[in-house]
Amino acid sequence: MTIYDISLETLQGKTISMADFKGKILLVVNTASKCGFTPQFTGLQKLYETYRDQGFVVLGFPCNQFANQEPGTQHDILQVCAVNYGVTFPMFQKVAVNGKDAHPLFRFLKEQKSGLGGKTIKWNFTKFLIDPDGRAVKRYAPVTAPEKIEKDIRQLLGQRPARG
Repeated sequence: MTIYDISLETLQGKTISMADFKGKILLVVNTASKCGFTPQFTGLQKLYETYRDQGFVVLGFPCNQFANQEPGTQHDILQVCAVNYGVTFPMFQKVAVNGKDAHPLFRFLKEQKSGLGGKTIKWNFTKFLIDPDGRAVKRYAPVTAPEKIEKDIRQLLGQRPARG
């Protein structure tokens, strides 16, 4: 099995395949709208806007497994993301990231890149950077701000660091 064999359902209820993202650089994030890390949506959106035309996509996956920080409906989640943070990158239906009901995507990613706690996800806003061949090349802790990931994205895109 590859990452491209996995199907996903968007917050709007549309089923799509990870194969739709083949050849792109992806940042897969488990999200929550009532978490202390929720303001990271702003940085994730900025990364998406900056690099989407070069083949980079952020994929957000709401998860309610950590302290009930994503209790809302799909509509509620869309509202928070769009209204409060201006999110335009793809957001998917709520998933489990750990346990027997973990979504196949997160089972796949955790097998490829374990974290400090092994093959479990410890909290919201754990991030996985996926190369154009569908391999998880880096895993980032929830505390890692999106802007700290930018150099790795640029490297995968084959760019030199931006001049400041």
